[in-house]
Order: sequence, then C-alpha cells, then structure tokens
Amino acid sequence: MIWGWIPRNASLILSALGEHIVLAILPVIIGLILAVPLGWLAHRSPVARSILIPSAGILYTLPSLVLFIALPGILGTKVLNPINVVVALTIYTVALLVRSVADSLAAVPAMVVAAATAMGFRSTRRFMEVEFPLSIPVLISGLRVATVSNISLVSVGALVGVGGLGQLFTVGFNRQNLTEVLVGIVLSMVLALLADALLLTLGKAVTPWHRVASSIGKPA
Repeated sequence: MIWGWIPRNASLILSALGEHIVLAILPVIIGLILAVPLGWLAHRSPVARSILIPSAGILYTLPSLVLFIALPGILGTKVLNPINVVVALTIYTVALLVRSVADSLAAVPAMVVAAATAMGFRSTRRFMEVEFPLSIPVLISGLRVATVSNISLVSVGALVGVGGLGQLFTVGFNRQNLTEVLVGIVLSMVLALLADALLLTLGKAVTPWHRVASSIGKPA
C-alpha cells in the first residue's frame, strides 16, 4: 500500500518537501544575519547581555502555535500566508542564536584577540578576520540546533494551513491514511538528519585549522 501511494502522489510529496525546506531554512538564514550583531553586542556589553539573553530566552519559550495565530493580526497578513511561519521561526532562530553567538565569541582565546589588537586590527576588522572565524565551531553547534528545531516546528504550521510536510500529517490523519502520515514523519526526520550532517560537514570544511588543532591535542 505504501509503495503504491507514494508514486501516485509524488508531485504532492515533492511540493510539500520543497515548501518545508524553504519555510525551515529561510528563517535560519535571516535569523543568523540578525543574531550575529546582537550576539556581538551581548558579548561586548554586560548591560546589553543582561537585556538580550533573558529576552531571547523568553521569546524562545513562546508556544509556536500561539505565535502562528497571533502574527497575522500583528503583521496584517492573511492566516494562510507563509510569511507568518517564516517570521515566527525567524524569531525563534534569533532567540536561540543570540546566546550561541555571544558564547562562541567568548570562547575565542583572549590572547588571540590581544595579539590581533597589538597587530593593529581595529574592532571591525578584528571581528571579521579573527574573532568570528574562530567562533564558528561553537556557533555551528547552535546553528545545528536551530535548523533541526525549525524543521520540526514547520510541521506545526500545518495546523493553521501552512506547513510543508506537516500537511501530510493533518490531511493523512483526517483521511485516516496512515501511509500519508508515515511519509510525512519519515521525510521530516530524514530532512533534519541531512541538514544536521550538512552543517556539521560545512563547519569542518570552513574551519580546517580547528581539525588540525584538535588532532594535535590528542594523545599519541
């Protein structure tokens, strides 16, 4: 039954998968762009950290379904507009990554920052060429959590009519079609695993010095 349903509904599955990828990954990209300067500010200023980190924690605890329902009234969009899901997941991504960015910058050795300053690196150049590249291994960990979390949360959007693979859950449940539900669940899990593996590989690829340093530190 499963193998018969899948080819007959291949276009539906691919459409839901494509929508799911866009709704999950776009907020990660936007959220990262917004979180980097906020995390940098939290790292540089104790006052900013005391405001931004607790605020981010509060935002992350907001129930996703409530946010999906509330945003159309706030943004003036229609309930079924995918922008609501993108904005909601961007909020969650920023809330999660602000602390990750701040912590990743704090993990950069102080002697390296001091050496860059002594070499004449000004604040912006030091951040772009020294601090941020060295913070990537820690930042990638937070980015992996945010991405997998978004892939999961997109499915909740199906309860308000938008949600990629989540639509297979709701429609399949209403039709009592277990195959449709299983396909949605399996594809969501596979997508999360692939995204996590891709980010892990990307992190290693852009930080070759981190691999070298780790291998040197291992006992013979």
